[in-house]
Amino acid sequence: MTHDNPLLDTAALPRFDAIRPEHVQPAIDALLAEARAAQERAVGPEVPADYEALSAVLDVATERLGRAWGAVGHLNSVADTPELRAAYNAALPAVTAFYTELGADERLYAKYKAVAQGPAAAGLSVPRQRALGNAMRDFVLSGAELQGEARERYAAIQARQAELQQAFSEHVMDATDAYSLLVPAERLAGVPEDVQAATRAAAEAAGQEGHKLGLHMPVYIPVMQYATDRALREQLYRAHVTRASELEARATDAAERDNGPVMREILALRQEEARLLGYANFAEVSLVPKMAGSPQQVIDFLRDLARRARPHAEQDLAELRAFAARELGLDTMEPWDFSFVAEKLKEVRYSFSDQEVKPYFTEAKVLAGLFGIIETLFEVSIRPDEAPTWHPDVRFFRIERPARQAGDAAPELVGQFYLDPYARPGKRPGAWMDDVRGRWARPDGRLQTPVAHLVCNFAAPLGGKPALLTHDEVITLFHETGHGLHHLLTRIEDPGVAGISGVEWDAVELPSQFMENFAWEWAVLQGMTAHAETGAPLPRALFDKMLAAKNYLSGLMTLRQIEFSLFDMLLHAQPGAEADVQGLLDAVRAEVSVNPPPAFNRFQHSFSHIFAGGYAAGYYSYKWAEVLSADAYGAFEESGVLNPETGRRYREAILEAGGSRPAIESFKAFRGREPSIDALLRHQGMA
Repeated sequence: MTHDNPLLDTAALPRFDAIRPEHVQPAIDALLAEARAAQERAVGPEVPADYEALSAVLDVATERLGRAWGAVGHLNSVADTPELRAAYNAALPAVTAFYTELGADERLYAKYKAVAQGPAAAGLSVPRQRALGNAMRDFVLSGAELQGEARERYAAIQARQAELQQAFSEHVMDATDAYSLLVPAERLAGVPEDVQAATRAAAEAAGQEGHKLGLHMPVYIPVMQYATDRALREQLYRAHVTRASELEARATDAAERDNGPVMREILALRQEEARLLGYANFAEVSLVPKMAGSPQQVIDFLRDLARRARPHAEQDLAELRAFAARELGLDTMEPWDFSFVAEKLKEVRYSFSDQEVKPYFTEAKVLAGLFGIIETLFEVSIRPDEAPTWHPDVRFFRIERPARQAGDAAPELVGQFYLDPYARPGKRPGAWMDDVRGRWARPDGRLQTPVAHLVCNFAAPLGGKPALLTHDEVITLFHETGHGLHHLLTRIEDPGVAGISGVEWDAVELPSQFMENFAWEWAVLQGMTAHAETGAPLPRALFDKMLAAKNYLSGLMTLRQIEFSLFDMLLHAQPGAEADVQGLLDAVRAEVSVNPPPAFNRFQHSFSHIFAGGYAAGYYSYKWAEVLSADAYGAFEESGVLNPETGRRYREAILEAGGSRPAIESFKAFRGREPSIDALLRHQGMA
């Protein structure tokens, strides 16, 4: 049976190359049956109220289910087909129902309470005490104290939310994949040659002449930045900002992709869930396991940051408008002109363009440089490894520590990760890190090492030439790698608090944003750049121009992030807001933005972070954690950015500790004090 169905083979790495849609239902049915049997055994008399005894029965079965379901969900995100989507959606209700029932099982809750209140609790390790405390909290948040109709309604809400969030994600992916625009070469004047080559190849693959444009970032962004054809920019902009909305539905007769009704129902269900749990709104529920104490504290934080950023944003916008009128003949700067004007002004002001920089960032050289930073600072080595993958472009690596003693035969395996770098149809837009499995001292005595996915959407290599990354894409790669390091370098061996598990959501971006800083260091870039044609490293003079432009438009960019964050928090802090999502967003823009988008902009319809990605009432985490990450990076600026001693302290205090203690304690263990916003303002040129 295990041999026949790769999803039941959870002893090693997932057999991604062998998983087929027809494997999903039988495997998940079998694993659900195992997990339910383990749940019943765990609550019965034969399993004592003991941490290890419960883990040996329950965690083993649920982790096996989670590994298989995680593999299916991952393939659904990176290799979507109609058959796989149907199989995923068919299994989703049963999986959701099981986890809902498990979290709300009052018998299991009682057993964990007995563990927490028993004489052995004081003798548990600090990580286990943390994991146990989190488990008790999560039982309450999962409805374990609800009774009767309230309990049944809570379960129904979870099931429906899972369906709606999956639908939201599918609608965004489908809308992005569905759009194409065939244009002749002359309409792409100004667009970089590598993008023209890719769009020409896309047209040829479709049996068409000309250039096939789409809404995936490797095409959309450079067209918006460089195309001199203003009408083309407007056409693409309108398509992009109306994805999965009633406006796209009206234009394409794709009413089934409209995320408007999906958003409204998700929001209403979240507020109903909050009421059932005894909270005033869903934002309060969301913040229970986070660092921030209340929705109002977050709102005050965002408004204070907006106040500080606004003068810089107003100056940014005034300069863009003046330049557009004076140099480009654009008396009115429309939204589809913004990226174009911004790029032109940057070229004039700093005497370089993103396309001038891009040939120096060949993918292989960037990866080698990134791995070099990790090896230098964190005292590990990264080596190519082998594993079954879901696409030929996917690579696999292993992270090792040197042998602990001179006589040891082999280095210690720390963890492994997949890298899936390129955009393609059937792959969800964006970039993310996800876990395959966590570090765990398993009940049978084996140490399970962590494995991660790093997923990006860069342009694939074409015509035998290496893949090239923009500097923004380099920063994205560093960001996701930071998440990966948090998961992979942990030394905690309790799965509930190892790596990213158990870390407060508004602190989870600390290691990712921290890593971005290295992409701005000359000591780093010297060793990770090589021109695609000449092999020459990035010239110092060009780097100095990049550095001078680092905080270009930072005021506008900061207000944009605050706009998204404040919209998210108010949306979830105000029951009934689902009745007029657009109205609330318009009000936030009127308060925060200095350059509001047009009325037809439907950004919220593709805001997957909060409607399908776990950031509901949590998008502020990016700015909240940026305070922590900027301050943490300050220690490297003080000691030397590639100082191994500082790297060791950071690794031990933050990365290795994972979720085994409050994030603020990990930060203070590294910095020796509370975080300060000063470093963030200084890094963004707003001090």
